[in-house]
Amino acid sequence: MLTVLGFAVAGCEATTLAPPSSPSGATQAGTPQNGAPSTDRAIARAFIQVVERLEPVAERECRNRSPRANCDFLIVVDDRPNQPPNAFQTVDDDGRPIIAFTLALIADAQNTDEIAFVMAHEAAHHIENHLEQQQRNATLGATVFGQLAGVTGGGRDAVRTAQELGAVVGVRSFSKDFELEADRLGTIITARAGYDPVLGSAFFNRIPDPGDRFLGTHPANADRVRIVRETAAGL
Repeated sequence: MLTVLGFAVAGCEATTLAPPSSPSGATQAGTPQNGAPSTDRAIARAFIQVVERLEPVAERECRNRSPRANCDFLIVVDDRPNQPPNAFQTVDDDGRPIIAFTLALIADAQNTDEIAFVMAHEAAHHIENHLEQQQRNATLGATVFGQLAGVTGGGRDAVRTAQELGAVVGVRSFSKDFELEADRLGTIITARAGYDPVLGSAFFNRIPDPGDRFLGTHPANADRVRIVRETAAGL
């Protein structure tokens, strides 16, 4: 389970959590109900419990929605020291989907519902085929910007710069939509695995709000919470 991450990240932009507060009623992933200090062993048990419950649900959802996709999720932990709280989805060289967590994110989660929601969200990116769509958008953006630079008389360096800019614009043009799609499907997967997606989405209250910036990679936190609540209410 605790596997050093040895591949290039090609997945969605990582989710970064701020240091957790301790809202009343919330139980940290590794903290017993009696409020005793959490331990590394308890945190590891909580994470493994989520993996065992949620992974088969995510794989079943993947097979139902994307029968041609590789639905054999590999969930790993990036155990390099001093890594910030992050989670992301990528694929290995054989196309197997990988969901990676840093130790800091697991330790910072205030309950297993948060771990489950993040895990389901990352699984949803693969099920919705967002990686391939991002790559296609990047290629299209690079092509269009490169052609425009060439038509306007730009030299080789100008065309290359335009292609790089176009790739960034292409990737970011629909990234907010992808995040909301992953939130919606992630809510369904979380609930079907027996966790509370609304409680799990509470981590949005602890991360910086990206607002609605032009070509931003993530939607406003309020929009994400609204999607989770609406989807959960409709289940």
